[in-house]
Amino acid sequence: MTSWDSDGLSKHDVRREVVARRQARPASQRLDDDRARTGLLLAALRDVEPATISCYLSVPPHASRPEPGTLEIVTALWTMGHRVLVPVLSPTPEGPRHEPAWAFFEGPSELRPGLWGIPEPTGTPLGAEALAEADLVLCSGLAGTHDGRRLGVGGGWYDRALAHCREDAEVWMLLNDDELLESLPTEAHDRRVDRILLPGQLLTCVHAES
Repeated sequence: MTSWDSDGLSKHDVRREVVARRQARPASQRLDDDRARTGLLLAALRDVEPATISCYLSVPPHASRPEPGTLEIVTALWTMGHRVLVPVLSPTPEGPRHEPAWAFFEGPSELRPGLWGIPEPTGTPLGAEALAEADLVLCSGLAGTHDGRRLGVGGGWYDRALAHCREDAEVWMLLNDDELLESLPTEAHDRRVDRILLPGQLLTCVHAES
């Protein structure tokens, strides 16, 4: 899709534009983009020793707010021998979760629909602090910049989750090509991502001195 200028827009306006663009993207293009991102990621990790990797599980393809798909990525990483942590968002018996719990992926057949229809493992959830085990975190987002700024969907799920990351863990965000922007309205305390996985490239972010 064509590029656009986010300069001067509020977070709300950027989110609204990205969601509209994702909704307008044909299903065939979404599938092509997912395959391209998967290929780039697996190529980047081809020679990496088995590690612990966390990755979000994407909303179902028919969801009203589509996002870059990850089931193929998660399955491939698991098949390669990596330990893959995926989020558990469904409420506990005590009530809603305020941050994601985590569980190890044990194959596509061991998933069930969770909160908002998002797949999640059937196994016993670990606590939110389990994310500290991850050497690499693959996170969702709506937009990003070359210097690693990230704009999420607005619920704060990943902002709270990333607080449990180790300092030496890398954080990569999955986006579409037209969601890499020149600027974003973010906060100084927001954790920046290290790389952005696009259909066309795996971008290494250069964090400017702040």
